Amino acid sequence: MKILLVDDEDQFRESVAKQLAVRNYTVSEVSSGEDAIEFIHQNNIDIVILDMRMPGMSGAETLKEIKKLSPLTEIIMLTGHATVNTAMETIKMGAFDYIPKPVKLDELINKIEDAYRKKELKEKKLNNRENGK
Repeated sequence: MKILLVDDEDQFRESVAKQLAVRNYTVSEVSSGEDAIEFIHQNNIDIVILDMRMPGMSGAETLKEIKKLSPLTEIIMLTGHATVNTAMETIKMGAFDYIPKPVKLDELINKIEDAYRKKELKEKKLNNRENGK
């Protein structure tokens, strides 16, 4: 499983990436939506953990672009400014789920595992369709 962590807060991003790496997850990190798009152009990513509020390209804009580039990639949105409306909007746009900051690591890991299972199921259905099953 390949994870991309996208957050403009360096300390938060580096801390979460380290904690996930210690638990044997393969994590890459970038600090902006623009960098995330560039990274996904060049790498196959399973799960994106994406901050909602960033300078430049917002989390919502980044979500839309990632879904265009890589429709099967699952995206977990993060925000320190959680509202039910924002959560519902990102899910309508294709996000897997939504977690408010500060993030509880166990909750994030559970969401990552659930998102990966969903991605695997979508890939399996797509392969079955392509193979005429």
